[in-house]
Amino acid sequence: MILSNDTIMYKPPYQITPEILQLVTAIHERLGEVNASHLYQQPTTLRKRNRIRTIQSSLEIEGNTLTEEQITALLENKRVIAPKKDLLEVQNAIAVYEKLHDFNPYNLKDIEAAHGILMKGLVADAGRLRIRNVGIVQGAELKHMAPDGGMVKGLMNDLLGYLKTDKELLLIKSCVFHYEFEYIHPFVDGNGRMGRLWQTLILMQQYLVFEFLPVELLIKENQERYYKVLGHSDRIGHSTPFIEFMLHMILKALENLLKAQNRTLTTSDRVDLFKIKAGNKQFSRKDYLNHFKEISQATASRDLKWAVDKKILKKYGDQNQTTYRF
Repeated sequence: MILSNDTIMYKPPYQITPEILQLVTAIHERLGEVNASHLYQQPTTLRKRNRIRTIQSSLEIEGNTLTEEQITALLENKRVIAPKKDLLEVQNAIAVYEKLHDFNPYNLKDIEAAHGILMKGLVADAGRLRIRNVGIVQGAELKHMAPDGGMVKGLMNDLLGYLKTDKELLLIKSCVFHYEFEYIHPFVDGNGRMGRLWQTLILMQQYLVFEFLPVELLIKENQERYYKVLGHSDRIGHSTPFIEFMLHMILKALENLLKAQNRTLTTSDRVDLFKIKAGNKQFSRKDYLNHFKEISQATASRDLKWAVDKKILKKYGDQNQTTYRF
């Protein structure tokens, strides 16, 4: 607990270790590379693929059987043969990820609303905080006894107060929130996928790239360690090991993105990326070149001509007075 303006404010227990500081520095360096390469604005095909990988990975951790190919087929309104529960989990996840921008990460009602979409038809109390006591059991062993159901709302309000007002770096706060959310276990079911979803939403507030960065894929690949470090943090009474683990996952996800994009963007990629920036405003070849400083004037002209020929762009004027609009 810390004192602020004569009011007691809750701060979850954790320590800032040299490893955390090194990871945060490395992540910020990678984020700088991402921004320099325009990767915070990923081409549509990459955004779609990464969203599918995020959904598939997060749900597979919870036992869902659908593959990336099956989820792609669902998005394309194709028939998929799979257990009804697994299909509903994926459909719900697609719906909630499409509404990410509608949620306020600091609002408890929004957490409840997101859970209501994510768990619709899967649990009777979707969208409602639990009021009864629950424990997480694996085999015959009680792995985690969650706080008393009567404490959940107060604990969540304390956690959101920390998230909103504490001066800690957002990268660290997002990891702390993820751990504390799993510890509180605010819903009867769906807490794992909600915790991962909400960390993404938190990070999106400051770093656009996280909307389509499949950190969950790395968590799935390190699933045993993910649960082990959650348990270890429970036993020692603070989230420091979990913060270190999640920062490693975030760093690796950023490095994977940079490796995957370590190639020259195609004409289609550049036009797709610039469409996000330009919106419906008119722009010139000079504006296009200012965004893609690594290409020549001739390449910019070829890009723009290609987009006009494909009827992606409308062209206005000629010679030095030429402008374009998507």
